[in-house]
Amino acid sequence: MTIVATGPSVSAAAPTDKGVGPLLRSWRERRRISQLELALRADSSARHISFVETGRSRPSEEMVLRLAEHLDVPVRERNALLVAAGYAPRYPETPLDDPALQALRDGVERLIQGYEPYPALVVDAGYTVVAANRGIAMLLEGVDEELLAPAPNAMRLTLHPRGLAPRIRNLREWRGHLLAQMEREIALHRSDPLRSLYEEVAGYPVPEEAPEDEPDGPVAYFALPLRIEHAGRVLSFVSSISTFNTPMDVTVAELAIETFLPADPATAKYLHTLAG
Repeated sequence: MTIVATGPSVSAAAPTDKGVGPLLRSWRERRRISQLELALRADSSARHISFVETGRSRPSEEMVLRLAEHLDVPVRERNALLVAAGYAPRYPETPLDDPALQALRDGVERLIQGYEPYPALVVDAGYTVVAANRGIAMLLEGVDEELLAPAPNAMRLTLHPRGLAPRIRNLREWRGHLLAQMEREIALHRSDPLRSLYEEVAGYPVPEEAPEDEPDGPVAYFALPLRIEHAGRVLSFVSSISTFNTPMDVTVAELAIETFLPADPATAKYLHTLAG
C-alpha cells in the first residue's frame, strides 16, 4: 500500500496564552520531577527554574529547548513552548507527500515490504494508517468497506463491530491494551481530537460472550498476543512499535511503525505458505 498524505494531525499543541512558565511547570509536574532535579539535569539552578515557572524570568531560546529535552516534551509541544516564550517555532511540520520527505517515504515502504509476509503498518499521531503491507491487507479481508475508505483509522479498523473485532479471539484483553495505549498518548499530548477518538472507540459494543479461549496446547507467549481468526484458523501475533530517533520535523516525530511478529510456529508457517 502506497504511503498517503493525511489531513492535519490530531495532536494539538499546548495552549500558549498562559506563557511559557506555567506550561513548563505543567510538564515538570507531569514528569514528577522537582525543580532541583530539573535544574541539575539542565545545568541551571532551582531558583532560576522557579523564576521561569512564575514568570519572573524569561528563559532564553536555548534554555526552553534544553528544559523541553530533559522533560521529554514531544516535538510539536516544544514548538508551543517556544511560541509561548516569544520565539519562533524551531521544528517544521512537513506534509508527508512533500518532495523533501521522499527518502523517508521510500525507506518506510522498503521497510514494511521487507517485513512481509508478516503484517506491518505506519500510523500518524491520530492512528490514521498512512502505509501498510500485504500482511495487513490479508488481515483486513472482510472488513466493512466504509472503514477502509481513504485515510482509514487503525483503532476503528481494530475495534469496530464491522472491523476486526468480531474475529479477535481475545478481544477484551486486546481492547484493554489499545485503550490503555491511547490513554497514555492523551496524557502525553493533551489532544482533544485524540480524546474524541478514544471516546468513540471505547464506546463500541463488546459482545457479552466475546471469545477469549486459549490455544490448543501450551504456548509460552512472551508478550500479550493478538489472536485473530483468518480463513478458519486462529493466528497469533505480538506487536512492536518503532518511532524515529531524535526527529527534527513534527510529521516525522508523530509517525509510528507497528510490526506484528508471529507468536507461535503455526502462525509463521501459515503466513509463509500464503506468501508461497
